[in-house]
Amino acid sequence: MNFLPKDIEDYALKNSDAELEVLKRLNRETHLKMTMPQMLSGHMQGLMLQFFSKMIRPKNILEIGTFTGYSAICLAQGLQEGGLLHTIDVNEEFKKIITRYIKEAGLQGKITLHIGDAVNILPALKEEFDLVFIDADKENYSIYYDLVFPRVRQGGFIIADNVLWSGKILNSPMKMDIETKALHDYNHKIQTDSRVENVLFPLRDGLMISRKK
Repeated sequence: MNFLPKDIEDYALKNSDAELEVLKRLNRETHLKMTMPQMLSGHMQGLMLQFFSKMIRPKNILEIGTFTGYSAICLAQGLQEGGLLHTIDVNEEFKKIITRYIKEAGLQGKITLHIGDAVNILPALKEEFDLVFIDADKENYSIYYDLVFPRVRQGGFIIADNVLWSGKILNSPMKMDIETKALHDYNHKIQTDSRVENVLFPLRDGLMISRKK
């Protein structure tokens, strides 16, 4: 799925760092074997997540929605020494590919995978998070935000993916499906939350970046 004109995307990638070899292999295997490979963050967004993590040097990262592990590996590149990334996915069938590529990336001591419903797993995590990445079932974005917000440090960031939803977010409310309506409500929730400052970044399918004041 192309979110930018292909020639523009190709030019941007040509003038950006190369994809890590382990991510290149994971990208390829995901596209060969998974029924919805477009769920993968991909090279350009992955680089942005990697750079963002390196800029803030988080000690603790939380990711809700692992898929095959591409974004987790990207985000973990910026962890402080001794830092940890918790990633949660409800799909047991993804566990083998996730754990295999985490090991190939040499990050098995930096990434902890949780399989199950994030609503049930989140209360059991004790860390305060510097960075949260939400990329899971769209209907529950607002629920996840409310659950994690008290656990985000002052000055910490929450990033939500797919907030433009292939442009469907511009549909009239009467024409929005459940997922689009949930994302529209999430964007409005962030925009009107006085506890954060935010920017909707139109990279790929849209990233809502919020910083806790």
